[in-house]
Amino acid sequence: MIFLRCDYSEGAHPQILEALVKTNMEQTVGYGEDPHCINAARMIKDRIGRQDADVHFFVGGTQTNFTSITAFLRPHEAVISPARGHICVHETGAVEARGHKIIAMPTKDAKLNPDQIDEAVRYHEDEHFVKPKMVYISNTTELGTIYKKSELQEIKKRCEKYNLYLYLDGARLASALTSPENDMTIEDIAQLTDAFYIGGTKNGALFGEALIISNPELKNEFRWILKQSGSMLAKGRLLGVQFEEFFKDNLYFDLGQHANDMAKILREGIAAKGYKFITDSPSNQIFPIFPNELVSELEKQVSFEKECPVGDKEYCIRFVTSWATPVEDIDELIAML
Repeated sequence: MIFLRCDYSEGAHPQILEALVKTNMEQTVGYGEDPHCINAARMIKDRIGRQDADVHFFVGGTQTNFTSITAFLRPHEAVISPARGHICVHETGAVEARGHKIIAMPTKDAKLNPDQIDEAVRYHEDEHFVKPKMVYISNTTELGTIYKKSELQEIKKRCEKYNLYLYLDGARLASALTSPENDMTIEDIAQLTDAFYIGGTKNGALFGEALIISNPELKNEFRWILKQSGSMLAKGRLLGVQFEEFFKDNLYFDLGQHANDMAKILREGIAAKGYKFITDSPSNQIFPIFPNELVSELEKQVSFEKECPVGDKEYCIRFVTSWATPVEDIDELIAML
């Protein structure tokens, strides 16, 4: 079976596992106050060029999103998001269960158009509505698309116009930053957002995300909410050790690059067979459209997710390559087609 269902199917990159084994018998304090978390936070701040930032480590993305949004917003405040945003479609209403409405804006490519921020703010005009206070975007998006620097700059301008926080979900940030169409650095993202996170779970970590808070307004008493929400890992050093490995050299970006390279070979191979895609996604998620009969045949030998039907006779499916996808699997799948 060729496994292209998601990018966190494997355990962890061997270098990370080796580091976890090497430090296994160390005795440290817990809850993210150990030497490894402190050092990993320092390394991240050096890498993003923000010594003034706060860094907090989480186990997973949903946990990072709902804890952050809970901490950053007052009870009557809401978050503007693309309708395909992860907080809308893949988190079982976690943000809204914590008491914050999501203002979901429909999009074709899962990217928020800056004009939609204007629209959302204008509609929610007084105290009879929730008050928009945050814009949520993800890079890459849930359709594998990426934001260009000019797009992020324009979104930031609209946020400043309306006094909104800008929060970026970076679950697949490694894929976004190593995409051939990307023109942003991680330093750019650190400057243009109020908070964002660096995703590890989908890029070779056993588990783990690193939240970066750069806006001083959002830093106050964050650890209290981190603890109250059940997001503070007692054995926090397990997170710190992994992010030390990511950023002591270029491992984080090398793993994202490999996933993208495998997706590029697969994308070009599918296109050469004459098949179309539901979206142009220059990252490690691709969405080809196949005849229903072909989808049924592929399911016998390939693990993937179905995205949506396209008419009566075709189906869009999702292939996701990872940091560990072997090129032999990609070649075999192309030959299979």
